[in-house]
Amino acid sequence: MTNSYLLPNYARQPVEFVKGESVFLFDSNGEKYLDFTSGIGVANLGYTQPELIAALTEQAGLLWHTPNLYRNSLQEKVAAQLAGSRDMLAFFCNSGTEANEAAIKLIRKHTGKQQIITFDQSFHGRTFGSMSATGQSAVHDGFGSVVEGFVHVPFNDSHALKEAVTEETAAIFLELVQGEGGVVPADDAWLSDVVQLCRTHGLLLAVDEVQTGMGRTGKLYASDVYRIEPDIVTLAKGLGNGIPVGAMLAKRPLAASFSPGTHGSTFGGNKLALSVAAKVVDLIDSPEFLTEVERLGRFSLEYLAEGLKNCRTVTAIRGKGLMLGIEATTDIPQLIASLAEKKLLVLRAGQSVIRLLPPLVISQKELQAGLDIIIETLTKEG
Repeated sequence: MTNSYLLPNYARQPVEFVKGESVFLFDSNGEKYLDFTSGIGVANLGYTQPELIAALTEQAGLLWHTPNLYRNSLQEKVAAQLAGSRDMLAFFCNSGTEANEAAIKLIRKHTGKQQIITFDQSFHGRTFGSMSATGQSAVHDGFGSVVEGFVHVPFNDSHALKEAVTEETAAIFLELVQGEGGVVPADDAWLSDVVQLCRTHGLLLAVDEVQTGMGRTGKLYASDVYRIEPDIVTLAKGLGNGIPVGAMLAKRPLAASFSPGTHGSTFGGNKLALSVAAKVVDLIDSPEFLTEVERLGRFSLEYLAEGLKNCRTVTAIRGKGLMLGIEATTDIPQLIASLAEKKLLVLRAGQSVIRLLPPLVISQKELQAGLDIIIETLTKEG
């Protein structure tokens, strides 16, 4: 198949998926694949989930869109679901990078300062503000001057972080598990230092939960796993299970800095998107569901550790919940291609990590089947 009408900014694989069922995808030739990508952490509830289809279909027959000039009770409902017992208010948008742009604007507007500390190997998006926050030079290359004010320091390094804080610092902005950077979780002791620094210097703490949120790490938010209370949380990906929707949550005292006219989005909080998001949160945010995700995450780490203990090419296995990374010295693109040939889809993270993001509804049997393919393939190669 030739591509004559699309810009070449994606390195697309020569396969097209045309149907999904639960944790499986089917290509245009009818081949069935076990999906350990969830569309890059999006389809947390898998594919063709009946309750999500029903919610979307019902709203599609009523009204697709109204601008944010009028009340939207769906936004109010989902905001309350996302806040739970947290004293936070929501702004809705369409993607993770937009949620992070909103966070950057709110930080600057509320504090009157421009300097935001982010981290090496972080990833916050590809629009100019979120790209500038991202701690990867490859994301910046070729685009000229980035947005000023971002300081990047090594992740999990307390000394470097303390050295970076100045009187001009407004906030610390981080992922609790760096996804694109290699599935690297925050160290507990380091994170305690982050929280203490914010308290001592009056800094805002903003957490990018675009990938870690919506149950991925075994709690609704990764900040719940680490038992911290950020001032700002950004969400997208799993919030709509494939329908584009993002959100920024901010503690109530910050609300005055987002008065009418300071920020907006034409499609943000769209009724179609929010009808699905309401059902997604309802299904994910239950103790039984999240406990099972947490259990499957522990099972995966233990199963991989045992199965790969004699594999010389594997240097680390890490993650939280069903966000897992296997670091290896093997050729990662070739490994991903080999797994795809065996009808298992996985992702790359950083330069040397395969990233596993299976749908959260996966059964242990399905999960084990995929892990066995990975173990077999890596063991043969190393």
